[in-house]
Amino acid sequence: MAKSNVVASAKPALKNMKTEIANELGLANYDNIDKGNLTARQNGYVGGYMTKKLVEMAEQQLSGKVGG
Repeated sequence: MAKSNVVASAKPALKNMKTEIANELGLANYDNIDKGNLTARQNGYVGGYMTKKLVEMAEQQLSGKVGG
């Protein structure tokens, strides 16, 4: 498995984002769910939406529109 290069200070924010996105997708209590009992589609949606939001944030920063 690949080693994560996430900056330590970003980990709590990413975990929070993951939980918020899972809740938006109807996956309540995502932190405590056995992810092995979820479908690949459900798990993929969470990661996919995280990536989409992170790309949107980066695009905003690059265009000078910092914020949310």
